[in-house]
Amino acid sequence: MSKTRVAVLFGGVSSEHDISLKSAVNVIENIPADKYDVVCVGITRKGRWLYYPGEVRFIATGEWERNNDCTSAVLSPDPIHKGLITIENGVATVRKIDVVFPVLHGRNGEDGTIQGLLELAKIPYVGCGVLASASCMDKAITHTILDYNGIRTAKWDMIFDREMNHLTEKCEKIAEKLGFPLFVKPANSGSSIGVSRANNLEQLSEAVRLAFSHDDKVIIEECITGRELEVAVFGYDAPFASFVGEIASCKEFYDFDAKYVLDGSQLSIPAELPKEIHHQIRETAVKAYQAMGCKGLSRVDFFLSDKGEIILNEINTMPGFTAISMYPKLMQHLGMTPSYLMDKLIEQAIDNNDRA
Repeated sequence: MSKTRVAVLFGGVSSEHDISLKSAVNVIENIPADKYDVVCVGITRKGRWLYYPGEVRFIATGEWERNNDCTSAVLSPDPIHKGLITIENGVATVRKIDVVFPVLHGRNGEDGTIQGLLELAKIPYVGCGVLASASCMDKAITHTILDYNGIRTAKWDMIFDREMNHLTEKCEKIAEKLGFPLFVKPANSGSSIGVSRANNLEQLSEAVRLAFSHDDKVIIEECITGRELEVAVFGYDAPFASFVGEIASCKEFYDFDAKYVLDGSQLSIPAELPKEIHHQIRETAVKAYQAMGCKGLSRVDFFLSDKGEIILNEINTMPGFTAISMYPKLMQHLGMTPSYLMDKLIEQAIDNNDRA
């Protein structure tokens, strides 16, 4: 019986390019070799697609791009091809693909763009669809949908780049509405890239300008003081939530450096919580997952405020899969080894596509 061909996409035109490389190595190394053939496709920071036939270990360091055996690759949107078109010395070759695992974080990968291309190509893929990916990536849309569904989020407001000529006035109104301190975030970004804490109007203006360097829409949220908790959600028709994990950040807040660069952030699985709080967070995670239209997998992040309030922070539709990432650790605590998890993620992507 022939093996299923899985194309793993990694890299991408995103501020999270390097994290995608590390995640991809962990994913590839844990895809069961007796059941799947892996096809590696890297996307450079400039957006060039390359078929990579080299050793997996060179992906994490970025050395893969310099491999002489890399060839230009195109994921054909024409469903007749059902796969990649590689181009070498002017000769095009079609490489059939059964399913795609898009290990791409942030913009141009986790925001519905790649998912749209795969929908056109009619190739099954792991993870959320176009609308859920785009909605979860845009923090304003996430707030709006969750607010409508009665799921508590931080009090918030937003600024568009067209309002920059009136930034001082806008910041004053938001500060009056939400108070200080505030967190300022690009609406479409991940891993806390471009996120700042503002304690006064001057810092707020600076933080908004920084966030605008990453997006044309900026979200401002009230500061929640409390514990940072995360839940892994898995599945399609009957999704289920993992135990709740807790993060003790090595910095003032859990930004990109605290997640991936610095040592010292501590993960606790399961978090020490009263049973009723634990149950409520898991229940809310699944409710949010379904409200946003997620499928396959997502990581849902929460705050448990000092007042005991459960506040949803964000939903990541393609969470990190590095060796230290919370999603695979949470699933492993449920008894799903990394290899079993990869197998089931791929299986359910194919099964869901077959019945669509």
